[in-house]
Amino acid sequence: MDEFWKWWILSMVTINTCINSIVFIVGRKFKKEKNMSISLSDASLKTYRQLLPASLAIMKKAEKYFTDEGANLNDLAEMRLIEDMAPLTFQVFSVAHHSVGAIDALKTGKFAPPKMPENLSFNDLIDMLENAEEKLKHFSDEDINSLSGKEVMFRMGQIEWAFTAEDFILSFSLPNFYFHAVSYTHLRAHETD
Repeated sequence: MDEFWKWWILSMVTINTCINSIVFIVGRKFKKEKNMSISLSDASLKTYRQLLPASLAIMKKAEKYFTDEGANLNDLAEMRLIEDMAPLTFQVFSVAHHSVGAIDALKTGKFAPPKMPENLSFNDLIDMLENAEEKLKHFSDEDINSLSGKEVMFRMGQIEWAFTAEDFILSFSLPNFYFHAVSYTHLRAHETD
């Protein structure tokens, strides 16, 4: 990969991380008493329903491209943008976790880091996105909007953060969803058009 693309990818990841941090910090300041100008479903369910198919389309395009090039798809599943970054398998798994898992968290009031299956193949990643897309079809706008104001507790080891449903989606789940939706960036690094 030429130096320009390495610079571009690192710049985009850095910018995205900074934006996510700002959204997280500002989003934590929302109060229960404030009303959203959009519904909870608009911010979460509709966003996930729009972007999961886009992620899936990118993965299918990559599957065709790299198969035509004779590449080993499972090697691609384990690729990393940078050595110390999680592989594509984790990124795609996290997209599903921060969409379907976030909707589940609104209903249960609990959210935790994902427990990722081992040895995921490239085809497993496509299946995962297809399954997530299908699961989202089982939720209605009314189901999600009825959860507005409900508490969602994030737990990671000793860390516990309490959110309202709106805060959880806007300042935690969506920024993480967007951050992990880097499938295109990973695949672009390996010359997918």
